[in-house]
Amino acid sequence: MCQLLGMNCNVPTDICFSFEGFSARGGKTDHHSDGWGIAFFEGKGCRIFLDAKPSIDSPVADLVRCYPIHSTHVIAHIRKATQGEIALENCHPFRRELWGRYWVFAHNGNLPDFQPKTQGFYKAVGDTDSEKALCVILERLRQTFPEGKPPLEKLYPVLQKVTQELAAIGVFNYLLSDGEHFFTHCSTNLSYIVRQAPFAAAHLIDQDMTVDFSELTTPSDRVAVIATTPLTDNEVWTKIQPGELLVFQDGLPLKL
Repeated sequence: MCQLLGMNCNVPTDICFSFEGFSARGGKTDHHSDGWGIAFFEGKGCRIFLDAKPSIDSPVADLVRCYPIHSTHVIAHIRKATQGEIALENCHPFRRELWGRYWVFAHNGNLPDFQPKTQGFYKAVGDTDSEKALCVILERLRQTFPEGKPPLEKLYPVLQKVTQELAAIGVFNYLLSDGEHFFTHCSTNLSYIVRQAPFAAAHLIDQDMTVDFSELTTPSDRVAVIATTPLTDNEVWTKIQPGELLVFQDGLPLKL
């Protein structure tokens, strides 16, 4: 299956270090070589890079590795195709507008025989189960709250319910963000780490690279990194439990 990488933080931060290790899994240290993508929220804007080439061979991925784009919400994905051909329109993350904000979604898993009867306002462009799932989620939110985005305490139960319905079909690990809240759902494998003061050095599993974050941060910085499997071998990652839907904001999981 595919792999996911997300970042949520309290100050705009670049993801170059994590992406260096993550992108190596797209054809070098792992077999997720059927395309990749990454999205960076910048204010109300959203910058997306997609390529149907393996991330290890993609000049676009080289740009992302070398260009320190700063963001508080980042979603990345490397693809191992289960549904849909290897094509640009099937590369995650997918983006749609809802309530005047961009929503970005990436999925790891498989929803067998998933053919929703209607996708309503939202239509899939490609032919993946993942994009169809995003359309179903946003349509449910749009119909439930036609006047605009509700407070998180009202939005969360609705998102949780539609998530449970989709997870009952198959494996449904995902990352979803509108640039304000960062949602993560685990069906099988998803872990996170929160880096905050006192910062220390981190060493990648997939590349022989170490970064001492104490040299690059201020004491008030806080960064949460979410990944299908841990990216570093000298830090303690927290495994998200199957069936758990977490919400991150300012680099911390919220208690709901």
